[in-house]
Amino acid sequence: MRIFTKKLPHPDLPAEEKAQLLQNSEYQERMVESTFLYLTLDLPTAPLYKDEKEQLIIPQVPLFSILAKFNGSTEKEYKTYKENFLKRFQLTRLPPYLIFCIKRFTKNNFFVEKNPTIVNFPITNVDLREYLSEEVQAAHAHTTYDLIANIVHDGKPSEGSYRIHVLHHVSVPPGGPWWGLRDPPAHPVPSWSRQGTGKWYELQDLQVTDILPQMITLSEAYIQIWKRREEDETNQQGA
Repeated sequence: MRIFTKKLPHPDLPAEEKAQLLQNSEYQERMVESTFLYLTLDLPTAPLYKDEKEQLIIPQVPLFSILAKFNGSTEKEYKTYKENFLKRFQLTRLPPYLIFCIKRFTKNNFFVEKNPTIVNFPITNVDLREYLSEEVQAAHAHTTYDLIANIVHDGKPSEGSYRIHVLHHVSVPPGGPWWGLRDPPAHPVPSWSRQGTGKWYELQDLQVTDILPQMITLSEAYIQIWKRREEDETNQQGA
């Protein structure tokens, strides 16, 4: 991933002094290459006011809107105690699996706040080609991802609980058959018994229940795991 960073002058400085500082090399945009374990997706600020029925408005945002952070052109300001920076990000490689961390929690000097914004996302066919730099797009034949796991946080930041949605999807690995061991002798496991059902399940503590794919998109998703679709794979999710 490429990270572009540009230092900003202090906002209280006069316009002429800002213009002079922007000519210095310290305030020129710099680019560094970096690896990543997961992608952090920033949510828009939650509304502070209630609607006409005195109920808090729960906003919604499309997944592709918060993914725009990594399109190489969207800039966001980051503030520290002393300095401000503009940053933009661009992907240079798409791994077989991607982890999205939706930033729901923010901490200030007093307490932790949770953003209840609902992220609208499809279960399958999320194409991330447009988030790659142009020179590396040709090297990526497969850029479409399917959701395989979705972790949800329910309740308040300090008293909430977690649920996880998991797709029963198991690909048969290449390189020969699997073997089952249950006392001697060992026996080969047929390929049909290693295939998933394509169904979604919800896990909470020791409870496992079926869940419709349409219900997953209504949850307050926190962490998601996406699997890149290969050419010889078929969609097993049935969404």
